[in-house]
Amino acid sequence: MKRSRTRPRSRSRSQSRAQRLRALLALAVMAASVAITVTTPVRLGLDLRGGTQIVLETRSTSTTKAGREATDRTVEVLRGRIDALGVAEPTIVRSGENRVVVELPGVQDPKEAADVLGRTAQLTVHPVLGTAETPGDSAERPADASKERVLPDESGQSLRLAAAVLTGHDVKGADARFDQQNGAGWHVTVDFEDKGSDQWARVTGEAACHPAGDPQRRVAIVLDDKIISSPQVDPSVACKAGISGGSTQITGSFDDAEARELALLVKGGALPVPVETVEQRTIGATLGDEAISAGAWAAVIGTALTALFIIVVYRLMGALATVALLCYGVISYAALAAVGATLTLPGLAGFVLAIGMAVDANVLVFERAREEQALRTRPSTRSALTTGFRSAFSAIADSNITTLIAAALLFFLASGPVKGFGVTLGIGVLASMVSALVITRVLAEFAAGRPSVFRRPRITGISTTGPVRDALLRRDPFLMRRPRRWLAASGIVLVLAGSGIVARGLDFGIEFTGGRLIEYSTATEVDPDRARTALADAGFPRAVVQSSGDNGLTVRTEELTEAEATTVTETVAGLGGETEKVRDELIGPSLGEELRRNALIALGLALGAQLLYLAVRFRLLFGAAAVSALAHDVIILVGVFAWLGKPIDGVFLAALLTVIGYSVNDSVVLFDRIRELLGKDRATPFDRLTNRAILQTLPRTVNTGMGAVLILASLAVLAQDSLTDFAVALLIGVVVGTYSSVFTAAPLAVELHGRDTGRRTSHRTGGTGGKPAARQRSREREPGEVSQEVL
Repeated sequence: MKRSRTRPRSRSRSQSRAQRLRALLALAVMAASVAITVTTPVRLGLDLRGGTQIVLETRSTSTTKAGREATDRTVEVLRGRIDALGVAEPTIVRSGENRVVVELPGVQDPKEAADVLGRTAQLTVHPVLGTAETPGDSAERPADASKERVLPDESGQSLRLAAAVLTGHDVKGADARFDQQNGAGWHVTVDFEDKGSDQWARVTGEAACHPAGDPQRRVAIVLDDKIISSPQVDPSVACKAGISGGSTQITGSFDDAEARELALLVKGGALPVPVETVEQRTIGATLGDEAISAGAWAAVIGTALTALFIIVVYRLMGALATVALLCYGVISYAALAAVGATLTLPGLAGFVLAIGMAVDANVLVFERAREEQALRTRPSTRSALTTGFRSAFSAIADSNITTLIAAALLFFLASGPVKGFGVTLGIGVLASMVSALVITRVLAEFAAGRPSVFRRPRITGISTTGPVRDALLRRDPFLMRRPRRWLAASGIVLVLAGSGIVARGLDFGIEFTGGRLIEYSTATEVDPDRARTALADAGFPRAVVQSSGDNGLTVRTEELTEAEATTVTETVAGLGGETEKVRDELIGPSLGEELRRNALIALGLALGAQLLYLAVRFRLLFGAAAVSALAHDVIILVGVFAWLGKPIDGVFLAALLTVIGYSVNDSVVLFDRIRELLGKDRATPFDRLTNRAILQTLPRTVNTGMGAVLILASLAVLAQDSLTDFAVALLIGVVVGTYSSVFTAAPLAVELHGRDTGRRTSHRTGGTGGKPAARQRSREREPGEVSQEVL
């Protein structure tokens, strides 16, 4: 008897210790988040705050003409440099034949940014032929790296250099590092490609044949016609052997900022042609104050409606979950500030939507607690909650890990706004897990342990199963009786939506197609909001209007005829009096070809990685069904936008990525329940197990969907401009994603399982064509009947 009393006590002490640790973790996370939120502001994007505009002009060289092709290549190199500088959500477009317009939000030092962007970064490696008396005029003008030249080294001594044997094209990567062991300070490590590695070994091997102290034992590394390092080959290197390994170090009197800047220039590659900064100015926000204010109010109202819905459904636990969601908002905001992310209006809307989606983990836990409460003869709210958290953990982990996989691949493989979205998505997922699994649990277990709550279990909101679950239990519909009918219905919807892409085509926005940029100087200052309204009334609702300098106004539109351009000019003149056209040029797309290609590669790999993860965690057929449902959702969303004639622009891209990030969650939760039921019951046919899993998880699907829909409906109705299209796209994605998880992914899993079982049964019985399994599926089965389909 003494032993039986000791075990419950030790278990109770262990649980109490775990609760204290969770409470301390929650306090530490919140304290750090509040401190960061108060002290570190989040950088606002070009649409909310404006920023700095830098206009660069490409210059021709003796070998390369600064035409459209060279300028487009320059845009891609500049995009890589800006990403390395840590500037998120920039706008980079080609303007005319040989100009590049760069708009940077929230840059601390615009002059430094302009200097980094304007450097050509032509890296070359030369054997040293000896010293020279004077550098000659080759040091004063760009020299041809393919010929001999004379340049001063770091100490000012002139060196005669042979033709370049390595260039920036041979560089694979570069990193700034600090040498702590030898105290040499900061240096830059340069890694060469395979061919470059062989060339490096050859040039260092030839230099090693000269005696120590001989200038010819040196190798010069030149950046933009300036020797930045010319070390002697170490005496330990044998003649003709060279330095193998394919890497070298650039040393010098660098501080950390200089080393990092040099590394990003070398790694980012050289500009194909030199550029010169011709203008630099401050620009205003692309969205008006009214649009920003309307979006903010829509976000507040939508969040309040979602919180009210959760409180009505789950009562006390819903109120505590709302507190945890507010904590989630603080944690996410602090994380965005800490990593230096840029917050745009679509990003802000996605952030608010993430609050609605973060409800999902709480709903999963509460619904599992309701099930546990209903199964017990003497239910305890606290024990039901503990079991709910434990049972829901695998579904929460799997759904969030699949989203984190997509976020990580988008961050590492994509660039520009797609890369920024990967950061925001990853932060949102991690913050939601902390909110649900730590903060909500601490608050819920503390409340459930209060005597007043124990005496009144109904106020917790989990003492009853809920109206949705009660209705399903009363009717007990067999939704998976004929799975092919659901697949046929999904196929019809898919064809109808997809035909819009073929019949009407996609209306790509300025970010994808480019357009026209007209800059005006007006006699009186023009309010950008008034200009947007006037241009919309004149037939240009998609025009992007920004203030520029003191009395300047920039209008960016799709391609215009001369008559349309005249209408735009007259509209602006009607607002600002005497108007002068300062610039009128065609501009290229801000989402260039390389960015689009990298984004598609990242998305493809993300889908493949999700499929692989689900195949490992569940089974291959579950992974295939979930990814197929995701592709189904994407095609329908794009097709509906094609039928509606909505633009496919950067805002739609953000919405599409959000749908991809979250669409798979419903399927993962459903398949997690199927896996759990299979582990307990291998006698019931697979289609009935799947049907049971759908009925058990449908309350969670409905409640989570309602949380997201309330926020999105508020944005769609109350917001303005492009934010409305963003909300409409996400509404379509949420509705279609909820439908597809039940009526596309589940029937597809049933069909794939049946075919797989039919092949195995045919192989065991020696039959052909899988007929025994086909006959077995065609016959109605009782719930308790043993089936050969479940292996």
